Amino acid sequence: MSADEGVYAYSAVLMGSPILLKLFDDNASLAAQVFRLIRHYENILTVNRAQSEVMAVNHAAGKEAISVSREVFELIQCAHQVSLLPESLFNFTIGPLVKRWKIGFQGNSVPPRSELEQRMTLTDPRQVELDPDRLSVFLRQPGMEIDLGAIAKGYIADRVRSFLRQQGVERALINLGGNVQTLGAPPQTRGWSVGLKTPFGNAEELTGVIEVAGKSVVTSGIYERYFERDGRCYHHILDARSGYPLDNELLSVTVISDRSLDGDIYTTLLYGLGVEKSLLALRDTPHIEAIFLTRDHEVICSSSRQFRFRLHDHRYRLVTDSTA
Repeated sequence: MSADEGVYAYSAVLMGSPILLKLFDDNASLAAQVFRLIRHYENILTVNRAQSEVMAVNHAAGKEAISVSREVFELIQCAHQVSLLPESLFNFTIGPLVKRWKIGFQGNSVPPRSELEQRMTLTDPRQVELDPDRLSVFLRQPGMEIDLGAIAKGYIADRVRSFLRQQGVERALINLGGNVQTLGAPPQTRGWSVGLKTPFGNAEELTGVIEVAGKSVVTSGIYERYFERDGRCYHHILDARSGYPLDNELLSVTVISDRSLDGDIYTTLLYGLGVEKSLLALRDTPHIEAIFLTRDHEVICSSSRQFRFRLHDHRYRLVTDSTA
């Protein structure tokens, strides 16, 4: 824990990521409760250990339906619905591909095409049966695996915000390794300052700073987990339609929204759409705003109703969607 000008910062490493909690009271007991809450959700949602509620579903693939807790069922139900959207890059049955590539987990080679094609047959979200009465989940094909990693952090960040509100906290920030959720704003400011990292830069390099109050900021980028082979970058944002990392004009997508869960969902959806289609879609989605960093060194803001953005890295050119 550290304190700086009235802000008390508490940190821990959970879900394989550094977790940061900022409060305006020296309350180590409250911070400990927050970290226990995060650990609880990690324990039931993870696919990186042999035992969890999600892994129980995976272990029973092709055999039987597994009943889970209501909170896990509702998150699986949400992931299922988003996975079935037309043109959706989001696919929560992508587990077999993720585990074969192992990007970010010592994976540094390109799998044979034949192996990817075989695993792609196990990534059809229509092969997941949900029973709301029994709160059960059944994966019809042996070898199928669901993976909630694309939305777990957002869901947990929202649960932390709800818990802090129940405790009477009016101003706080929680950063779950890239998923930032905020309550209110620091005193005598217009909002919290959230850094937007420069792709492939060092840890301190920022393309810019996003200022928000009471909003979530979620960034997903191809520079987060990747390896290079034969002059090509293979990153962790996989496309279940091809079996390979997505290849388009984007380096990162940042979503500003009320719910961090929406941030997780929309970073993936917008990555799949690309800039032009995303800007069109966001004009009809006023509660979601986005910032795109492109390979051409452009920073493109869909609009700026819910945030302020200051450009720091002038190798990038700031562009705003003028028709938003």
